[in-house]
Amino acid sequence: MRFLRRNTAESTEAAEDTDPRADDLTGASKGHTPAKGRPTPKRREAESRKRGPVPAPPRTTREAMRRSRGSKEQRKEIAAKRREIRTSQRQRMMAGDEKYLPARDRGPVKGYARDLVDSRRHLLGLFMPLAVVVFASLLAPSPTLQSYATLLCLVMLVAMIIEGVFNGRRIARLARAKFPKETISGLSIGWYSFIRATQLRKLRIPKPRVQPGDKVA
Repeated sequence: MRFLRRNTAESTEAAEDTDPRADDLTGASKGHTPAKGRPTPKRREAESRKRGPVPAPPRTTREAMRRSRGSKEQRKEIAAKRREIRTSQRQRMMAGDEKYLPARDRGPVKGYARDLVDSRRHLLGLFMPLAVVVFASLLAPSPTLQSYATLLCLVMLVAMIIEGVFNGRRIARLARAKFPKETISGLSIGWYSFIRATQLRKLRIPKPRVQPGDKVA
């Protein structure tokens, strides 16, 4: 009987030594962290879960275009920004900023020619009002009035052409004297001055920097 009791006690101690739960308790007591039972999600998957489900692809071309344009509020905001940019660009162009001027108006020579034209009053400034007079004379019922209006317009046109030629030659001479290193074509600068002079002062682009009667150095 004692022999049996001893064997029983020894087997109980061996079972306690090999019990896996004892190992778990021992590991837990030592600060061991058990496994979560699932893999750690990747960063891309975690971000997609935060953003929500991915929308379905567009089924039609119209739907794709609508998505690309964004919401109504976004389109309004973009349109307002574009209007603001265009307004700012036009203001700078009217002020004579070289960066925003058309290619035909860029350069110090063109700026000097504009100042020379704007510093005087020209007969060419009546070109547009004269065109209105010609059109009105064609609608007049009196042949006599039409003949007088036609003669007046012809005389004015000849005077404008003569003034434009002399004015272009004068501006070309002054521009060559001020910018001796620049290659200045008399025909080009003369035609540019002619077109500038035919425009009404309020409609000139860019706006005049000098007043009539001012001296241009």
